[in-house]
Amino acid sequence: MSVLGDSLKKNLISYRHAFNGVKYVLGHENNIFYQVIAAIATILISYALELNRMEWIIICIMIGLVLMAETFNSAIEKLADHLHPQKHPAIGLVKDIAAGAVLIIATTAAVVGMIIFIGKLY
Repeated sequence: MSVLGDSLKKNLISYRHAFNGVKYVLGHENNIFYQVIAAIATILISYALELNRMEWIIICIMIGLVLMAETFNSAIEKLADHLHPQKHPAIGLVKDIAAGAVLIIATTAAVVGMIIFIGKLY
């Protein structure tokens, strides 16, 4: 196979692995379910409030960041549980820090959403 063909095949395999990861998180992690529900609600509200292009871009970026953070958090938890299945203070702290990152971006997204939505309502 040509160099281009080999490269394309490797890329397709990488995408398959990435989609498997997304599928796993959506099917097995409870917290991301709530994040997806919040994202859908945000999209519906954004549509109803007729956001402009820049507001849509900001909303989409915030949704992506929250979902990305939740996915990273799930990956960190899975890795930590695999490396140290027993309860351990250091592993607990790592998990708490990862969850804290999700809380920070989710709170930021909520504030950004309120700024945009309240601005549209008044």
